[in-house]
Amino acid sequence: MYAIADPASRQTLRPSRGLIPTPDGEQLYYEDMGDGPTLVFVHGWAMNTEFWERQTADLVRQGHRCVAYDQRGCGRSSPAAAGHDLDGLADDLAAVIERLGLERLTLVAHSMGACQVARYLSRHGAARVAGAILVAGTAPGLFPDPASRTEPLAAQVTAMMADRPAFVAAMAEPFFAPEPVSPHLVAWGTGLVLRTTLHAAIEHSRTNINADVRADMAAFTCPTLIVHGSADQSCPLERSAELAHAMIPGSELLVYEGASHGLPLTRSDRLSADIARFVRS
Repeated sequence: MYAIADPASRQTLRPSRGLIPTPDGEQLYYEDMGDGPTLVFVHGWAMNTEFWERQTADLVRQGHRCVAYDQRGCGRSSPAAAGHDLDGLADDLAAVIERLGLERLTLVAHSMGACQVARYLSRHGAARVAGAILVAGTAPGLFPDPASRTEPLAAQVTAMMADRPAFVAAMAEPFFAPEPVSPHLVAWGTGLVLRTTLHAAIEHSRTNINADVRADMAAFTCPTLIVHGSADQSCPLERSAELAHAMIPGSELLVYEGASHGLPLTRSDRLSADIARFVRS
């Protein structure tokens, strides 16, 4: 059994892990490591804390405090029946921040996590936030026309219900392409996804495809770094990062030439260095 997070004791417990209760009775698994400027990592569709392990290992050694958590239904968090919409996921992020008493933090979000950060900022404000880093983020939304969402969502739900391992394996190709990766890395990454419940995976797909945070983008009042691969096949640069950069005044757009959607795994050294640079600045 994991311990329930107690913000009063976090100084003595770190590095720590445990469960954070949400207002609707779910429990979110978290890991809290290191000391120094605080980074909170928000994973994308159907991943978990382990997706960020290279960044957290690098940045803890560089003198940062790194907090990562499994979203509801993912990894070691409870298999929630509800609350998988953007409002619910944003409120879960707020529960992690508030329960651990985090201040002056930098949010680091991958893929759909960028939409969650946008909704968090619009619902809960930026009082605790020093900065935001969007890594291959889908914000402000990949399908701005609601009519274009029905077909891809139906296809994903049908494929997952029929043969989820095959669906996840097929998703790995555009996730990593065109960068060469070992079959071992692909197997590890797909294994993370398969630890998410089928229900949560479907509901997070629904949230990802229906996400439209154009109205939330004005809430990015903190310094913001946008990192994206020029060859991202899952989330094309011109449909996401370039739009986000135009909508967030003063944001910095950093394009990794030839890089895929899986930047935390394929360009981990450079990404860790850019995160550390942004926090120093």
